[in-house]
This record gives sequence, structure tokens and C-alpha cells, in this order.
Amino acid sequence: MNFGFVRIAAATPVVQVADCQHNVSHIATLARQAASQGAAIVAFPELSITGYTCGDLFTQPFLLQQAEAALTQLLEETAPLPLLCIAGLPVALDNRLYNTAVVFSRGQILGAVPKSYLPNYNEFYENRWFAPGTESHAERISLCGQETPFSTRLLFECGDVCLGVEICEDLWVPVPPSSMQALAGANLLVNISASNEMVGKHAYLRSLIEQQSARTMAAYLYSSAGYGESTTDIVFAGNGIIAENGAILRESERFTFGEQLTLCDVDIERLMALRRKTNTFTSESPQKEYRRIRAGLPVQDYTRTPLLREISPYPFIPGKDAHIDERCEEIFNIQISGLAQRIRHTNCRSAVIGISGGLDSTLALLVAVRTFDKLGLPRTCVTGITMPGFGTTGRTYNNALRLMETLGITIREVNIRAACEQHFSDIGLDPGDRSVTYENAQARERTQILMDIANQTGGLVIGTGDLSELALGWATYNGDHMSMYGVNCGIPKTLVRHLVGWVAAKGPDEAARPWLLDILDTPISPELLPADGNGQIAQCTEELVGPYDLHDFFLYYFVRFGFRPAKLYLMARQAFAGKYEDRTIKRWLITFLRRFFSQQFKRSALPDGPKVGSVSLSPRGDWRMPSDASCTMWLHEAENL
Repeated sequence: MNFGFVRIAAATPVVQVADCQHNVSHIATLARQAASQGAAIVAFPELSITGYTCGDLFTQPFLLQQAEAALTQLLEETAPLPLLCIAGLPVALDNRLYNTAVVFSRGQILGAVPKSYLPNYNEFYENRWFAPGTESHAERISLCGQETPFSTRLLFECGDVCLGVEICEDLWVPVPPSSMQALAGANLLVNISASNEMVGKHAYLRSLIEQQSARTMAAYLYSSAGYGESTTDIVFAGNGIIAENGAILRESERFTFGEQLTLCDVDIERLMALRRKTNTFTSESPQKEYRRIRAGLPVQDYTRTPLLREISPYPFIPGKDAHIDERCEEIFNIQISGLAQRIRHTNCRSAVIGISGGLDSTLALLVAVRTFDKLGLPRTCVTGITMPGFGTTGRTYNNALRLMETLGITIREVNIRAACEQHFSDIGLDPGDRSVTYENAQARERTQILMDIANQTGGLVIGTGDLSELALGWATYNGDHMSMYGVNCGIPKTLVRHLVGWVAAKGPDEAARPWLLDILDTPISPELLPADGNGQIAQCTEELVGPYDLHDFFLYYFVRFGFRPAKLYLMARQAFAGKYEDRTIKRWLITFLRRFFSQQFKRSALPDGPKVGSVSLSPRGDWRMPSDASCTMWLHEAENL
């Protein structure tokens, strides 16, 4: 099963200018290498059969004849390969010459796409030799003894893959042909290029590819000329770049003297899911009709073949790049702005937060104090309440108190033991009963205290529950599930940990750092069951519902892209290789699916809170699901993995 993945390759052969036989020999060799590595589609640079820098030799009929003869040879040599190829050569038609991309497979030319936009500025003189493809009225040409479609409006259908082709400068114009191709259905855009190097140009090129793949919600395969092209006036570095929806997945090394093959598995299913979800993508139709040409592709069984793409085990966490501080600050600012608006709108005089000494309440507190700082209000208007119960340990209790002290907020303590014992007596619950009633009564008692103190102080109860807990329903209904504004509702647990760590390392409140670090080191627990004989936490959440890094991984790909259980399992096996065994991944995937479906009723009654990332479970926003939906099909597939 391919799960929507297709392996594509950008090839950069070493060419000899105007030596067509040499060039196709090297192209064929790279094609065989691509096929041997499981590629289904491979692209070669612009005019790679002749070389891009032939200059006025393009006017030589002999060169054109040799180029066609070389293409015939290439068709023969690649005919046994289960591969779709795109390569460039000059094609003469009537009284004009066209810079053309030829798409071929199994010895058959499927179509020829001429270049639409010819640069004729600075170092480029393409109008001297070629005509724009948009000016051709021909629909078919004879090439290598085959009648083949010839147009700028061709798409190539290969199962779920719909491929569009443009050439070099086409990408650099205000509305690239690939934009129209995408609107017509293309989800894999191929650009064969011969773009020379200048200082700063490569960064701009990368941004163009990132932006075009993002705007078109497509995969973008870019193959540009390299070593062997003439350096009379310009230099070619040999760029092979593969992007998907705004992110560059793989790219070749530049300025090498050898040939390169850059391979990557792109996710067509993911792209189509995004397009279907983004209804404005189809709000504009392509200006012209496109002819669709069917082609066959080999089907890769990814249950037996590792994916050639990086799969981060932490999709919610900002990447390790130069902008990580900026991204973390942005996340905080979204939370701060949401809370600030709610406080202003309600004219509340204070914020009330239950502080447990755990990660979620810590993040909520950090957001609250920064919100009050930004509003110009004293931090003493933030009331932190620690509510020790039957399972509270000395470590979390001490961390809660010390954190509140160092942040300079108002501290209150309300022990819930007596109130809960009275409640157990009132409802006839044996105090030794450790059932869900025993646990939930404590959570609801704490929520009642928070609500009442908020009324008492004219405050707003700040919810601390995070996105992961919402997905799993790991919250007491009308207990910690409820608040007046939930600042963490868009933050999954893995990101909560990351943000608290970031504040500990770079935040302005240095005195809070030791307590933040110890909170990060504390096992995640609701602390609703009594501590063990050594006073340590006896109830570890991840031992009960599973590791949050796995659940956050499942959550991201299940909600954002709708991936089926088998695909989630496949990707998780690769992302967490060496950390979790296959049976462990399967076990917690089943748990995730069961809980995600069964706990929707809690999400249907969520308090307000800000969306932060691309995944949100707000019933008023991104996720609207019936509370009584059946998970039978999903569980059946997961259980049979």
C-alpha cells in the first residue's frame, strides 16, 4: 500500500554542451539509478539533451536532428524502467523553435510542454532562438516517430498523482503556469530549469519554490542545470529541490563536479486533504482548459520500504532553526492577546488560576502574569490557588508555592481534603474506594473553589487544560474541563513542555528558573490518588493513557490531514524508531482512537480559548463532530495492523 506517497527524483547529469549522445547516456544512467531506488518520477534539467548554453548552435539543423535522435535513443534505453521521465530539448515546429519539456514513460512520449515565458533580459537571450509556447496553435507534433500532444495546457494523470510541467522562467513570473495547472488539478508540479548562480539568488529561488508549493498546496519538483554547462559568462550550480506545501523536504548539494540524484517521498494524500479542507482553493477556475493524459506509475509498498522523507516525532514543536525564539514568542503572544481581550471585555479585576505544580498550570500562570504585565496591571491581581488533596506530593506543592512567590502573584491555599471527605459521606462513598468517583469529586471540588473565589474577587477563572487532554478526554467533565477562558486549549502537551522549557532558559523571571526546571522534571500526574509509601507520585498519566509524544503525533496527523490508522502507524514507526516498539505504537494508537471518539462530548462543551496552531478542537471552530459517532472502522483497522 502506498498511503498516498509517491517517490520523485530531481536528477542533475554532467553534460557536454552540444554533445547529445553523451548527455542522453548520462541521463539514462541516472534514470536507471532512480528506478533502482524506487523512484516513480524523475526530472532532468532544461534542455538537458543538448545542454542549455548552446547559444547560436540552436539554429543549426544538425543539432536539432541529433537532439531528436538522442531522444529516440533515450526512449529505448529507459523503456524497461517503471518510471515517468521529464527531460528538455529544443523542438522545431513549422517555422519556429521551442524550448520543450518532454514527458515520457516505457518508451512512449506522453506529451511535450513548451516553455511559456522566455527571459530576454540581463544575461538571457532566449527570444533570439525560441518562441513562447503560448503562441503555438499546434495541438500535436511528430517527435521520434510518435504523434504526441504539444501544448502548454497538458496535465499527466497517474492514479492520484496529477502532474503539471513548467520550465525555469515560468516560475519567476507574477502568475506562473503552475498556478493554473494546480487550479486545474495538478498536485505535483515539475520545473525543469537552467538557472545560473548569482550572489543571493539561491535564497530567492528557494523562497519562490516554497511559496509556490504553498500557494498551490502541491509538491514541487525542481531540477536545474549543473556542471558541464558553459561557464563563458555564467555558472550553473546544479540545484535539485523537492518541496511540499511550503516546506523544502530535500535538496542537492550545489557546486559539485559530479552527478546528483535527489529523491524524496511526497505525500499526495496530505496535499489533497488540505485542498479539500481549504474551500477557497477551488474558488477560482483555471483560465483555460487542460488536456489530461493518462500515464502509469509503479505502486510502492511502503509497508516494506522505509519512507524517504523526514518525519518529525514532534510535529507541534517549532523546528530547530534561527526563528525558534520568534515562534515561541508568537505562541505566547497569541495566548496573551486572547486572554487580554477577554479580561478587558469582561471588566474583570483579577485572574484566578489553580496551581498544581504541574506543566499545564505553570504555562497558564506564565501567560497570565505576562498578560497583566502587558495590560499594565499589577501581578498581584493574579490569584494563584494551591489546593492540596489526597494525592498532592511535597514536591509539586513546594514547586507551586515557590513559583507563585517568585512571580509575585497573590497566593491562596485551600485544602480540599475535608470538603471531599464530607462529600464522600454525603453521597455514601467509602473513603477507601479509589474509583473514578473518588478522583472526579476532587477535580470538581477544586473547580468549585476556583469559580467561587473568582466571584469573590471579580475575577476570571483561567483554564489550564491542554489540547492533548482535550483529544483524549483526560479531564473531569465539569471539573478541570471547565473554566471561564482556557488559554492552553490550543497547546498540546509536547508543546507545553517545550514552552515552559523555553521560558526557563530565556524568560525574564530568572528567580523562577529553578522551579520551572524542576516542574519540567516532574512526572505528569493529576495527583488524585494518594502518594506511595515514599511520598512520591503514584499516579503517572502516561502509564495510564500512553505517552503524550505518541498521542500528539496521532492527533496532528489524524485531525489535520485525516490519515487512516494504518498510515498513522506506518509514520509513527519511522518517526519513533528506536524509542517505541511496534506493539507499543499499536497499543496506544488503539487507545487514542477509542478515547478520541468516545470523549467528543467533553469537547462539545468547551469554554472559549484561543486557537494557536493548525490543529484546534474547538466545537465553534475547527472541529465539529457528533458526540455519538462510531469508531468501529478505525478501531478495526488499527487492531488488525
